[in-house]
Parts: sequence; C-alpha cells; structure tokens
Amino acid sequence: MKVAEIVSASDWLSPPKELRLDEGEVHVWRAALEFAPDQVQSFLKILSTDEISKAQRFYFENDRRHSIAARGLLRTILGRYLKTDPRCLRICYKLYGKPALVGTSGHNTYNFNLSHSHGLFLLAITLGREIGIDVEYIRPESAGEEIAERFFAPNEIAKLRSLPTDQKVEAFFKCWTRKEAYIKAKGEGLSMPLDQFEVSLSPDEPAALLHPVSFREPPDWSLEEVYPGPGYTGALVVQGLASQLKYWQWPET
Repeated sequence: MKVAEIVSASDWLSPPKELRLDEGEVHVWRAALEFAPDQVQSFLKILSTDEISKAQRFYFENDRRHSIAARGLLRTILGRYLKTDPRCLRICYKLYGKPALVGTSGHNTYNFNLSHSHGLFLLAITLGREIGIDVEYIRPESAGEEIAERFFAPNEIAKLRSLPTDQKVEAFFKCWTRKEAYIKAKGEGLSMPLDQFEVSLSPDEPAALLHPVSFREPPDWSLEEVYPGPGYTGALVVQGLASQLKYWQWPET
C-alpha cells in the first residue's frame, strides 16, 4: 500500500483554516512525503541554508526529497500557527538535535518535534511544554533479538520473549518508538541510555512510561500511542497531561 493511500484512508481530521493552539492542547500532524517535483522546489525555497545542506548530505535522491519535504512542511505549518512567513522562522537545533524556535521561551512558546519514516511524516506541537514524537515503519528484519538485548531494559526483553511469535515484531516497534519519543521529549538523545527506563509494549497494555522513569525527577510525563496507519507505529510523549489531543492530516481536504 502506498503511503498516500494510507493517509487518505485514515480518520485523521482536516484542520480549520485558522489554526489555533490553546494552552494544554497537543496537535499532531501527519503527511505523506511524496510530493510532486514543483512542490518539492517550493519547499526548498523556504528552507534555511543549513537545512538545505543537511538534505544534500543524503546519498539517495529519495531521502533528500523527503528531508526537504519534512523541513518544508514543518516551516509551513509553524508559519500558519504563528501567522508568519515560513522563510522568516529561525529554527535552531539543540545539543542532541532537538529543534526549537530561536528567541522564544516561556509559557506561550511553541514547542514541537517531528519524525518521519518510509515516506510518512509526523509533527507534534504544544505550548510551553517539552514534547517528543516518533514514527517507525515496521520492518520485521529490523526487530532482531540482538537489537532488543542491546537497547531495551531487562524487564522489556523478558516481556518481549514471553509474547507469542506473531506479536513480537509489533511489540518490538512499540517499545522502540515509545523510548525514542521519550528521549526526544527530554532532549537528551542517546546520552540517556535506552535501557535505563521502561515502557509498556504488550498488545494488551496501554502505552505507559513505567517506574522508574528517572530517579532524578517526578513522573510528570504522558505517553500516548499514535496510529499513523497500516504498517507503521508511533508514539507521543509530552510533559504533563496529554488530555487535549487533536490529530490533523496534510494536505487538508
């Protein structure tokens, strides 16, 4: 199934013309990254020199186009919220690669995080809270036990081994995306070892950060499962409660 078909077949909603992000809300966007050449060129024109340089480092043309489209979508969507020309947005990247708007801080700051895999893009936006999102295309050949043993916590490895064979691949990717979303929200990258905290992964369990998330802070993070479409799995982590979630799709209908 093509990514464009996955997106159009979903029940994600078309956003209103006037985008508004209220305090406490989290907006999640989804898009297929397969755009016509003229649209890719339009995205290219609004990117910074640094973003263009990063896209050009990809060896494969398809990966370069997806990088341009993902950064172009990010700028286009943020520009609509902020009512600003997307070319004027100044986006920086923190120590471990987490993006942020330059010169903004405090309660009303637009915080965001993005992820894309196998042509599918997710973007999460909220106000004044740390946030992380991850999407992965489910590849059975990538769900090897040796990878789990290298990165997962002991209890997660044991749980994964206990599952029926037909559930192990999906459980592996649920675990992986939930861990990635958390370390992206924290902004610490792989400096925070993946085996030092636990997440739920069984099909019969809700998405959850399990104790101990950290010995140094209170458990004030929410983990939500995201359903990107058939063949994909996703996860969202936000500081505080994630009680007001809205899911938008691009392009709007």
